[in-house]
Amino acid sequence: MGKSFLSAGCEKFISCRVLYLFMIFSRKIELRGHIVDSGILTKVMDCVVEYNGDFETEEFTLGQWKTDPSYARMRISAETHDQLARIISELRCLGVFVLDEAEITLQNVNKEKVAPEGFYSTTNHPTYINHLGEWIAVDNMKMDALIRVDIKKSTATCVVQGKLLPGDSVVVGEEGVHVDFPERPREIGVFEFMGGGISSERPSKTLIRQIARELLHIKASGEKIAFVGGPAIIHTGAADALSAMIREGYIDVLFTGNALATHDLEYSIFGTSLGMDLHTGELVSGGHSHHLYTINKIMDAGSISAAVKSGIVKNGIMYECIKNHTPFVLAGSIRDDGPLPDVIQNVIEAQDAMRKHIPSLGMVLMVATLLHSIAVGNLLPSHVKTICVDISPASVTKLLDRGTSQAIGMISDVGILLPLLLAELRELSAYNAGVFPHCPECTRHISLKGVQQ
Repeated sequence: MGKSFLSAGCEKFISCRVLYLFMIFSRKIELRGHIVDSGILTKVMDCVVEYNGDFETEEFTLGQWKTDPSYARMRISAETHDQLARIISELRCLGVFVLDEAEITLQNVNKEKVAPEGFYSTTNHPTYINHLGEWIAVDNMKMDALIRVDIKKSTATCVVQGKLLPGDSVVVGEEGVHVDFPERPREIGVFEFMGGGISSERPSKTLIRQIARELLHIKASGEKIAFVGGPAIIHTGAADALSAMIREGYIDVLFTGNALATHDLEYSIFGTSLGMDLHTGELVSGGHSHHLYTINKIMDAGSISAAVKSGIVKNGIMYECIKNHTPFVLAGSIRDDGPLPDVIQNVIEAQDAMRKHIPSLGMVLMVATLLHSIAVGNLLPSHVKTICVDISPASVTKLLDRGTSQAIGMISDVGILLPLLLAELRELSAYNAGVFPHCPECTRHISLKGVQQ
């Protein structure tokens, strides 16, 4: 019968529910790290119970201090081989080490874009493969992809199915694959404070200041910030705030579509968005055609960059991207008018263009655009911190459910949020530069020096 123990500070016993002698198929697993306070150990036990298996805790060492790792070795048992395989498959996603792990199985691709049957489908967590007796890290992790192995170089890369070529070697099955499930961070920051949840009631100013502080910390560490935005940013009057964030170096890359770019350019050229004067809130006579006139002007110029250089466009989000050499990706859709000449109408090419910027990102702000945000979220590894903002609670919920380990959602009017975020970024940056030497709210010394564009 399984052993049991009582962990410190807990009243829940870890115990087996099924007599071990009836379980004839078993494998041993190990868990290392902050497995108790991250809830990973509990998830492992719940998973075994859910699939009618059994576990025997053979060894357990609890970390004495908050920063100390814990260790557990368990024997997982099941009545049939298939049942055990299913349990182990689920446990792999939680980051367990399967003892006596065999090496990966590789099969060659015979036809372009067609993978071998039973190929391994990736998560967006850090992943390693056991190849030739060595654990190799898989590069460019994203969810719902495959692992391609360069046998000569002993390297592994996450690749989407559409990029497979004849002769490629891909991982088949789960044996020899280890997923590093994210643990709870040791420091309590805004992401831990929110607990991956959605905010509509927490103090907005406090939360925005925490987000600003985290953004500056990521910038100072050398990682970059991406912004995913929708046209509501223009309609709500937040374009000036986003323009300033780009100009002042807080945003490193912009992911958006034809709509935001078109209405931003319309605002620069005509002072309207969807034909409405953003200063008075009144519809302008004939203004419903302004976005089409805008596209026509940019088409005539040849590109957004050419329109900026010729003086047609004198301010705005796209203007600041051009002037400050901030890269942007405009991904097209079937809804687009025009579209603008800079829009990438082939969605695969648009994915590739965004994917080039993913490895350097530490945070992504997803603001007022559901579809573009989901598209970018699917490309992100789980360690990238994500801020999801929308006026619709349903949209925020969908955006949070993208597999990232560190995400928070805010139900807010972007026209209010972005100016507040800009103000906090400026105040914190000024304090860090010594302009406000007695700011009691700023506890972490962060500087953008050397990382601004």
